[in-house]
Amino acid sequence: MNARRSQRGQSLVETALVLPILLIILMGIFDFGRAIFAYNAVSNAAREAARVAIVNQNTTGVVDEGKRSAIGLNPDTVDVSFAITGAGCGTVLVGCTAQVTVDHEWSAITPIIGSVVGPIQLSSTTEMPVERAFSSP
Repeated sequence: MNARRSQRGQSLVETALVLPILLIILMGIFDFGRAIFAYNAVSNAAREAARVAIVNQNTTGVVDEGKRSAIGLNPDTVDVSFAITGAGCGTVLVGCTAQVTVDHEWSAITPIIGSVVGPIQLSSTTEMPVERAFSSP
């Protein structure tokens, strides 16, 4: 009977040592999944905003599409920038490059992981050739 009681105590001590480590690993997996989701949302938003930018170079429309396409993210924390680049592209011409960059500061939802990792800046840039030179009012 005495040996059995010490085995139960040993199991309790092993559980007390392993459980916090297991919980931290599970929280890390959860936050890692959230970070991957946020990065995919940022990439999708840059792609969708660039698709608008290649046919309509109105900055407000491009920025609005980028914020609207960042599904699952707070639109107030999403920054969208738009530029026309390329040699000889002082004015918008067909063949110039529309460049859209979407930035988002991601932070972990679990306090332990958040204090270790801190906020992470997620960014995605998409470049596409302008198909139609147009700027709606």
